[in-house]
Amino acid sequence: MGAPGRQSARFPLAPAPGACLFLLFCLRLGASCPQACQCPDHAGAVAVHCSARGLQEVPGDIPADAVLLKLDANKISRITNGAFQHLQRLRELDLSHNHIETIGPAAFSGLAGGLRLLDLSHNHIRRIPKDALGKLSAKIRLSGNPLHCECALQEALWELKLDPDSVDEISCRTSAQEEFVGKPLIQVLDSGVSFCSTHHKTTDVVMLVTMFGWFAMVTTYVVYYVRHNQEDARRHLEYLKSLPSAPVSRDPAALCPSASAHPPWPPQQAGPA
Repeated sequence: MGAPGRQSARFPLAPAPGACLFLLFCLRLGASCPQACQCPDHAGAVAVHCSARGLQEVPGDIPADAVLLKLDANKISRITNGAFQHLQRLRELDLSHNHIETIGPAAFSGLAGGLRLLDLSHNHIRRIPKDALGKLSAKIRLSGNPLHCECALQEALWELKLDPDSVDEISCRTSAQEEFVGKPLIQVLDSGVSFCSTHHKTTDVVMLVTMFGWFAMVTTYVVYYVRHNQEDARRHLEYLKSLPSAPVSRDPAALCPSASAHPPWPPQQAGPA
């Protein structure tokens, strides 16, 4: 009985395989998780929580196998191109309550196929970047942004899949027409208002005003030209009237001097002597 005891002292028992896997999993998460974030287990997948960390930009060391990324309540002001291109497994992305004003046209490249929810609510977005959001199949939240209601916004919304739970909270902060300021955008569009038709009407008015301006300028030039020529013609006529007129002679010889200089033709025959 003593020998086995000494043998067990020399060769300690190895930990269970399940404990090793759990330890390696925790070490992997701890090593790949951004310093200012937490990476808890989210239903067996990687979730990255970076909420309210004072971040001014998207961290670059987010785990590639993350399925949930929360960057809300930070100080991020712009989303650069390719900021999430390595997160092909990402399903939910929360960027709400930041200072986002600018979104690059390729900011969400790599997320088009898998992303299910994109929260951009309560930022400083005035115009929708259609090139950045138009290719996404995810539900998009845009409430709480100072949107400028215009034709470009209406055309961009046609290509987006808005979150139905927050679509009624999207409103016009500014607009070319003051009566729409502060009103829900969906309510305005459902009433039959089209910002694009207003845009076309404004363009037509500008074209008409421009054409009228050109017509008025051409008319003014023609009137000036005619008046100037009439003045020149009047002066020329007055000059002709001021010239002394020569007396009119009734003598045929005076009217035709060559008649007295040459004898009549044929010459007259002299009579017999």
